[in-house]
Amino acid sequence: MKARAHVYVAGRVQGVFFRYETQREAKVRNVRGWVRNLSDGRVEAVFEGEKADVEKLVEFCHQGPPGATVTRVEVTWEEYRGEFETFKLRY
Repeated sequence: MKARAHVYVAGRVQGVFFRYETQREAKVRNVRGWVRNLSDGRVEAVFEGEKADVEKLVEFCHQGPPGATVTRVEVTWEEYRGEFETFKLRY
């Protein structure tokens, strides 16, 4: 079953390679979409793929890479659109 998650991650999540590690995790799990830093200090991402793989990536966001301190994760499950070919960093 395909799934899509729109995620916002708050805490110490910028300047700790959060986006790059999220991209690496997404590629390992064959999840597509994007991740970017927001001006308010949060990280925003959209994940699409097999539901179990998307769920694993959402789990990763609750912890993040070493150096990150996640204080809140907001997840909105949306209808799968299949609009991405890869997983990209957005600026």
